[in-house]
Amino acid sequence: MENAFSDNQDRVLIFDTTLRDGEQSPGATMTLDEKIEIANLLDEMGVDIIEAGFPIASEGDFRAVQEISRCTRNASVCGLARSSLSDIDRAGAALKDAKRPRIHTFISTSPLHMKFKLKMQSEDVIDAIARSVEYARKYTDDVQWSPEDGTRTEHDFLCRTVETAMRSGATTINIPDTVGYTAPSESAEIIRMLRERVPGIDSVTLSTHCHDDLGMAVANSLAAVIAGARQVECTINGLGERAGNAALEEIVMAMRVRNDIMPYATGVDTKRIMQASRSVADATGFPVQYNKAIVGKNAFAHESGIHQDGMIKHAGTYEIMRPEDVGLASTNLVMGKHSGRAALRKKLEELGYDVGENRLNDVFVQFKALSDKKKEIFDEDLIALMQSSANEAVDEHLKVEHLRVVCGSIAPQTAELTILVDGVSHKVESEGDGPVDAAFNAVNKVFAHDAKLLLYHVQAVTEGTDAQATVSVRLEENGRIVVGQSNDTDTILASAKAYVNALNNLLYRRSKTAPNQVSEVA
Repeated sequence: MENAFSDNQDRVLIFDTTLRDGEQSPGATMTLDEKIEIANLLDEMGVDIIEAGFPIASEGDFRAVQEISRCTRNASVCGLARSSLSDIDRAGAALKDAKRPRIHTFISTSPLHMKFKLKMQSEDVIDAIARSVEYARKYTDDVQWSPEDGTRTEHDFLCRTVETAMRSGATTINIPDTVGYTAPSESAEIIRMLRERVPGIDSVTLSTHCHDDLGMAVANSLAAVIAGARQVECTINGLGERAGNAALEEIVMAMRVRNDIMPYATGVDTKRIMQASRSVADATGFPVQYNKAIVGKNAFAHESGIHQDGMIKHAGTYEIMRPEDVGLASTNLVMGKHSGRAALRKKLEELGYDVGENRLNDVFVQFKALSDKKKEIFDEDLIALMQSSANEAVDEHLKVEHLRVVCGSIAPQTAELTILVDGVSHKVESEGDGPVDAAFNAVNKVFAHDAKLLLYHVQAVTEGTDAQATVSVRLEENGRIVVGQSNDTDTILASAKAYVNALNNLLYRRSKTAPNQVSEVA
């Protein structure tokens, strides 16, 4: 596993919570197969701890932690639990087959949370900490404890809670900035304060968990590391509820690139970063913003003439890291209708995708169909094809066969749709307020449902009138949130396919046990 650091540097553990905290982002729910695939990738790329889920939250979360525990070879597998003994029992059961199980238990400690959320006195919280950590030790000697809303907790009480957790057997103390409230200087001061005031603190691992509500999650995490934290909780692409979490790729690459001022080592193979980013984006349906650090489309793009001139003379003039360091290739294969499978596989690998033979065959068919419509196939087109193929993995109970729309300034706008329902063809016509609305109404005539449309988003994949459109549709039904995506050079057809894809995902979710509603740590 590649690492740019020497053996004598301080080791910082990478605790990935994409599958737990990342999945709490509305609409980011992943299937069991997707979670296992991402967990295997995280394990292979050298992540130290994988927080696989919140076992008591739902049967789906329990099974995900259980299955990931069974297949993970190198990383510790962690399950989240509140301070209640039933939570801990559920986590312990889910982690039974893990080679290196960890239970992460937590309780709120800030005055605001204790008064309004817990309705508990400080002494009751202290008792709950001792009881929960001691109980978790029944299942594993690797117990992590977190004071939820830790950065807004009074320092005297925070020290007392940490001492209690340590005495009760916690081996990792994680300080969460649950609401993204702190700033780098304060984040560092909290870690320094704990190291100075809590006796025996050097016997445990101090950890940091930062949210990005003020855009400082990565800066706060790195400040905590400089002050003495040796574990960082983070997610791929910074995924997470509200504004998200500290981004794993930014944490790791910041320490690699600025190793002169942050001389710390991680075990992450950075050449797998782009693959992990693409996999999480595909599974969640959350696109990576173009200007996202490290993994964004424009992260290694240069349009300014001055920049381009500098890059031609020496790449270091405007790039502080090599694209190869994060899993991108510097060479460019031009893809078109005459390209074969081998070239497509190589190009996909350059874009961060590791594809098996079956998926390659599926994507190759779509690639050939697209190359008949477009003169030039861009990287973004291939990424869209990969996202589309990932979304089609769920069984297609519904499938768009043919679509014809009539639109323009003269109403009504109409859609004629032929759709397969479990292999049986149905042809319907419908009107709507525009061609997309008409197409959706036609689908609803065949497949009635009560799901609410939360999001309809269209994005041109490339420039030009022959550009593919990637359409994302998000639906909600009885607390279940699903995402559908599709892409096509025909925007209306892509819209109908994305809507149908979301409905297929909804049918899949209906077949699973509905999740329980529980309070979760941030």
